[in-house]
Amino acid sequence: MNVNEVLELIKEQNIKIVDLRFTDMLGTWHHTSVPAIRLTEDAFTDGFGIDGSSIKGWRAIDSSDMLIMPDPESAFLDPFYDTPTISMICDIYDPITGTPYSRNPRYIAQKALAYLKSTGLADTCYIGPELEFIVMDNVQYAVTPQNQFYTVDIHEAGWNSGREEIGGNIAGKIELKGGYFPVPPVDSLQDLRSEMVVNLMEIGLPVECHHHEVAVGQCEIDIRFDTLLKQADNVMKYKYVVRNTAAQNGKVVTFMPKPLFGDSGNGMHTHISLWKEGKPLFAGNDYAGLSDMALYFIGGILKHAKALAAFTNPTLNSYRRLIPGYEAPVNLAYSSRNRSASIRIPMYSASPKAKRVEVRFPDPMANPYMSFSAIMMAGIDGVLNKIDPGPAMDKNLYDLDPIELADVPQLPGSLEEAMTALENDYSFLLKGDTFTEEFIFAWIELKRTLEIEPERLKPTPFEYQLYFNQ
Repeated sequence: MNVNEVLELIKEQNIKIVDLRFTDMLGTWHHTSVPAIRLTEDAFTDGFGIDGSSIKGWRAIDSSDMLIMPDPESAFLDPFYDTPTISMICDIYDPITGTPYSRNPRYIAQKALAYLKSTGLADTCYIGPELEFIVMDNVQYAVTPQNQFYTVDIHEAGWNSGREEIGGNIAGKIELKGGYFPVPPVDSLQDLRSEMVVNLMEIGLPVECHHHEVAVGQCEIDIRFDTLLKQADNVMKYKYVVRNTAAQNGKVVTFMPKPLFGDSGNGMHTHISLWKEGKPLFAGNDYAGLSDMALYFIGGILKHAKALAAFTNPTLNSYRRLIPGYEAPVNLAYSSRNRSASIRIPMYSASPKAKRVEVRFPDPMANPYMSFSAIMMAGIDGVLNKIDPGPAMDKNLYDLDPIELADVPQLPGSLEEAMTALENDYSFLLKGDTFTEEFIFAWIELKRTLEIEPERLKPTPFEYQLYFNQ
């Protein structure tokens, strides 16, 4: 929608409230609401004032004033409020200079697309993410000086097969790693996912399919590919809809990469392709039907993958999923169809329009504006510098001989390693002023002070199990 269409919709639907959303560096959606009468045509250029000092990683209290500018193209009728409400995603501006705020992740995605066009290589980057999440029925946790624990429950989990339940336990539970594609009643989440799909489509997100995933309580809803900026917006809408639909049904959703010990984790396989003047650029006559550009694009991602992990796998918990020796995409290699490689070339269709690269290591805790942009920037660097990705690995990397596996580079083993890798390899992100050096080091400092350093100070229950009586 454009400005006039949004204002007309407010009249037609008797909208009372406008909800204004923006995303911080960590990927959290924030909002403030105004009466619909305040959303005039001028509001789209004048914006609304907010205090940015309480947003992690943003402004100091002595320079906290900011403006949020609603983007009419992002508007949707919000299905989760009792009061008729339209929600819109906003850009962030400095009220003094009138310039975009450099630490706004959405601005990074906008600059990334401008840089892509400036290279002349392509004018469009399509992204198709596959977000996985786990639906839980109970979550409890605490982190205090004398008490640290978490406990979760998932009704359909196999650990509940011996539990007494109201009306009787009718079994049909899912054991660890046993949840892929069962039909109901074993798949107890079919109706919930269908409700999520309906809500997603009602706010404008085209859904391709949904199904139960491998882990207990694990689901996947795939949305259709879209342009980089719009798809990043869509990911924020997706998480909002999925979480709120679950809450309305007395359940809770987590996108944590590894919430359950011993079961599969949540990934966000990211499909990406470049187009120019409506034509796909990744189809060709090389390996797996790829073009030279696509192979160089892969080469750039593989070269910079360790630094990319700081954005694509940005949490301590991300590295509970990325463990060598398990079925995790830690090996930096590419292949067609082979899901043990960190980069895969899907072979579902022979159409040139379907030719794309699937980056398998990202997880859904990633800020989509930053992670999608970083992946694209690495790929562009590969194309501009003709980075050879090396030979494809068309074998099961999980079964490689240790000597052969030693020659395959791997992703970082921890968040600290990922941040160090970014410190040592970030010049490719600076092209077109997409990521600034100031932003990159602010990101590294934020992750170290908020997550890495505090985690080092805290003993864990597992350490008590190992050492208390030793």
